[in-house]
Amino acid sequence: MKVLVVGSGGREHALCWAIKRSPLCDRLVCAPGNAGIAEVAECVAIGAEDVDGILRFAQDQGIDFVVVGPEGPLVLGLVDKLEAAGIKAFGPSAAAAELEGSKGFMKDLLAKYGVPTAFYQRFTDADAAKAFVRQHGAPIVVKADGLAAGKGVTVARSEEEAFAAIDEALVGGRFGSAGAEIVVEEFLDGEEVSFFALVDGATAVPLASAQDHKAVGDGDTGPNTGGMGAYSPAPALTPDLEARVMREIVEPTVRGLAAEGRPFKGVLFGGLMIVRGPDGQPVPKTLEFNVRFGDPECQTLMARFKSDVLAALLASRDGTLKPEDVQWHDAAALCVVMAAQGYPGDYLKNTEIKGLAEANAVEGVTVFHAGTKADNGRVLATGGRVLGVTAMAPTVKDAQARAYRAVDRIQWPEGFCRRDIGWRAVER
Repeated sequence: MKVLVVGSGGREHALCWAIKRSPLCDRLVCAPGNAGIAEVAECVAIGAEDVDGILRFAQDQGIDFVVVGPEGPLVLGLVDKLEAAGIKAFGPSAAAAELEGSKGFMKDLLAKYGVPTAFYQRFTDADAAKAFVRQHGAPIVVKADGLAAGKGVTVARSEEEAFAAIDEALVGGRFGSAGAEIVVEEFLDGEEVSFFALVDGATAVPLASAQDHKAVGDGDTGPNTGGMGAYSPAPALTPDLEARVMREIVEPTVRGLAAEGRPFKGVLFGGLMIVRGPDGQPVPKTLEFNVRFGDPECQTLMARFKSDVLAALLASRDGTLKPEDVQWHDAAALCVVMAAQGYPGDYLKNTEIKGLAEANAVEGVTVFHAGTKADNGRVLATGGRVLGVTAMAPTVKDAQARAYRAVDRIQWPEGFCRRDIGWRAVER
């Protein structure tokens, strides 16, 4: 098959790396790709959200299957356009992708179909939102309704902080149309985990759990980011809890979307909070749904994926998904994100990264690229999150040691990383 992967981040590098190993893949192209992806796929300079450009390229090149990485093109309807042109595509329709594209839609769907989540209300009026905050007190969470590049959520520790977030979105227009409506919801206190399932419109097959590290600094300090590292599996999600997540969260959501005339195909990514019930037992609740693989969770999932990734993605698209399509290595995987100094604020660009070959030489390690470009034999950092140093080993602790051994071989003074990725699993 001729396969096109859409995107340019670490998630897409991991997907390309895994798809390349499939015996079904004859030609692999990525739009637009990055310096690391260029080592396993042909890269073409078409932006991920250039829906018409991607469609034309796929038609001109006789592409058989398109794997869409990021949420932007999914929400814009790339899968719908490709399928209408007779080109198979992995990912949800625009109607189903609204699960991520609108937090208000998602919350209403969960409420309608009895999926456990935080209590909430939707607002377009700042005064009404503030009255809701006064009624319920802090801590409380304020979310822009639409896609805001991971920056639309404020966990407000005080009512004043919540008021500021409300004004920022509804009065100041910080998020543009994405923040014209907001969701204000209950703060859930517990341990956050990521859970993924492959869905073919009707059937959902569990993938695996992972745990992301959102805060920029060691000890979960500092502002939230797109993710500074992850590991899989997440010990917090026991087999019993995983079965409960499938039964109470994933399957009712899939049934609900089908009942609403928006059948979901692709990856369903649940951001979950494990809270304690009245009896002290763990209870999973839904923080959010995303409609694509997470980044950096995808890097750990692709490392652990034992069966043919391309065959599994095709089965999801074709409506023929079976549990045996998904098999895992027993080993753990851990990804350390290296970011440019200043991230998640203003960060340095076009700095040179050396030592990548030496890092990749560490046993069990693959360095996935996110924000990089090739420049006359050099690799330059172009993004905020730049590398995902990913290690496989028998345990999370061993994977952690391997990943940091590789990190220490990378020569990039303008970069930084957290030094405690995996701490929850290691301390258990």
